[in-house]
Amino acid sequence: MSKRIFLLLTVFAALLAPARDKPENWLEVRSPHFIVLSDSSEKQPRHVADQFERMRTVFHAMFPQAHVDPGTPIVVLAVKDKKDLQSLEPEAYLAKGQLELAGLFLRAPDKNYVLLRLDAQGEHPYATVYHEYTHLLSSRAEAWLPLWLNEGLAEFYQNTDIRDKEVLLGEPSTENILLLRQEHLLPLATLFTVDYNSPYYHEENKGSIFYAESWALTHYLQVKDSRENTHRITDYAQLVSQRVDPITAATSAFGDLKQLQAALQKYVGQGTFYQFKAPLSTDVDETAFKVAALSPAQADAVRADFLAYNQRSKDARTLLEQVLREDPSNASAHETMGYLEFRQGNLVEARKWYEQAVKLNSQSFLAYYYFAAITMNGGQLDPENKSQVENSLRTAIKLNPSFAPAYDQLAVFYGMRHENLDEAHTLVLNAVQLDPGNLHYRLTTANILLQMQRPADAIAVLQNAASLAKTPDEVSSVQNLLEAAQQYQASREQLEQPRATQGIQPTAQGQSSAQATLGTAKQPAPEEPHGPRHGVKGTIKDVQCSLPAIMELKVEDDGKTLPLHSNNYFKIQFTALNFTPGGELHPCTDLEGMKANVEFFESSGKSTEGQIFSIELRK
Repeated sequence: MSKRIFLLLTVFAALLAPARDKPENWLEVRSPHFIVLSDSSEKQPRHVADQFERMRTVFHAMFPQAHVDPGTPIVVLAVKDKKDLQSLEPEAYLAKGQLELAGLFLRAPDKNYVLLRLDAQGEHPYATVYHEYTHLLSSRAEAWLPLWLNEGLAEFYQNTDIRDKEVLLGEPSTENILLLRQEHLLPLATLFTVDYNSPYYHEENKGSIFYAESWALTHYLQVKDSRENTHRITDYAQLVSQRVDPITAATSAFGDLKQLQAALQKYVGQGTFYQFKAPLSTDVDETAFKVAALSPAQADAVRADFLAYNQRSKDARTLLEQVLREDPSNASAHETMGYLEFRQGNLVEARKWYEQAVKLNSQSFLAYYYFAAITMNGGQLDPENKSQVENSLRTAIKLNPSFAPAYDQLAVFYGMRHENLDEAHTLVLNAVQLDPGNLHYRLTTANILLQMQRPADAIAVLQNAASLAKTPDEVSSVQNLLEAAQQYQASREQLEQPRATQGIQPTAQGQSSAQATLGTAKQPAPEEPHGPRHGVKGTIKDVQCSLPAIMELKVEDDGKTLPLHSNNYFKIQFTALNFTPGGELHPCTDLEGMKANVEFFESSGKSTEGQIFSIELRK
């Protein structure tokens, strides 16, 4: 995989001049699946759009089950020459002696950009673009696809040669072959188990033995399947998708691994390599292309957005300030300014920029999405903000029905308010369908199911989601919520027993009171204490819940207010004093205005706030 662009890199060089030396003529060509922007004549961006549509057709034929069209648009910046490309490419490539790029694919969670130069030379000038496009198509399978096969397929298809009536696939990489002949091959048992944390995998080192051997094995198996009319790679992928461990799956699909290792060693030493020639019509209807001239400010707004996502924040901000001087109502520039502030953690400023983009009737689904998400993150919503958030998320979905985060965020919005839960469940299922490998959407699904009083279904979702957790934090998130769901399920089962089995227990004062447990009949172990234990009596106010199971509230008494919280409200011990509640307690909606005795652990040495241990409701 080419080096990914991470969001938190620090940038320090500035190549963009603060003003244009001379006006540039930019054109936008929209094909059915791509947006091409270029500072060249109309013929060249039309040709680029045509080539990318052909590329899409080829990969669709090669990967008929793949999600060919991503949820976010692919924007191609096709610039005239090396100088124009250097004004936009990552700073890491600007140092003396670095690789001279012909193109790159920038993948971010909410954007897909391609940068390429129109004067690129070489037999495969856009190999990097094809490599990353392969990754984009396989991204839905990244949750289970072994890393060697993921990279091997990208290496295999990066040298694709698309012609008018045929396609050439599998041209060998000279660099890979030379490296494999100079170095010892990794044992296949090692290759099959390499993951993102392995010392054999280095994103910054495309010349590593791991990449080369992944390409060679993929190429060997593709050729062998073609010649023998077998489907070993497909069989292997099917097995690992069913959670069979990679080595067992490989032995089942490929046979004895020692024999495969010997065959691979012999394969990389041979003199010639087989290529695939596939007759494939990739005719593209250019009459469907839409061409429009862009003003300098419009073109610069797009270039600035690319720079922002490419970690060249200083350059992006300089260009955006210029755009806003020339065109104060440019919604795209406002959106990118919001993104820059958001990335730096300045949420108040980010919200202002996104709000302005929305008011300017932006046609970007991201402006509406980020405005809503940041507003939700700001805490308690007043009625006007609630309406704005809901409308903005619905607009984001309308503008881009394939953007999964908007569905998830709207489901979270309803879950926080404990309303429209059936719709919330449908919304988050849409997000899961659009992005099956996203663990966060599975957690949202489980939380919504818990609020719908369906703990058994939530447990099933979380058990299936466990395999998607990659980091310790993700594993912990799944496990904590699973334990909460199991405790909730156990309490429901106990509550279904006749009430006659629940005894009357004496209070500390020797008086008789009904001790009815609410939603947690089987008392769970308390959360780990963070300080001394205290108690407070008063009226519960301002109850706020957020996912996964966080609750914040205030206890008011004699004009004093005490803020308290719980990281998992399913673990709070609920009881009732001197009355028997009817039905189950829903902490997020039923506590407001009730009188209670609340016990809590002091947090951070502050006796005025803390972590809730138990709540005893009273009349």
